[in-house]
Amino acid sequence: MDKLDHIFEMQEKLNNFIINNHNLCNKYNSEVWIQKNILALISELSEILDEVNFKWWKNPKAIDRQALKEELVDVLHFFVSMCLHAGMTAEELYQIYLDKNKENLNRQVGNSSQKDYRP
Repeated sequence: MDKLDHIFEMQEKLNNFIINNHNLCNKYNSEVWIQKNILALISELSEILDEVNFKWWKNPKAIDRQALKEELVDVLHFFVSMCLHAGMTAEELYQIYLDKNKENLNRQVGNSSQKDYRP
């Protein structure tokens, strides 16, 4: 099992534990779960902002790299949870990422049929 598959498996177990432990079985459909995960992800992104001194009106503090990394992992938790609720496997995510990354690179170098991208 590769690392991404392992992450997906662990997240599915965590999701199931939370759903069962909080009596959420059949309470929400996939669409609502994705909405809830987006809100949680936004909250975690906000916590990352706090770690990287985005408040220009305050004196900056030393960045706590470990705390920053933990917040990034929190984002990953909710992102993978959304993938699972969307019915996406780790392999699908990987393949779609490869295709999209290639498309994005082509756009940046001017090899796109879309007119609003240029090198």
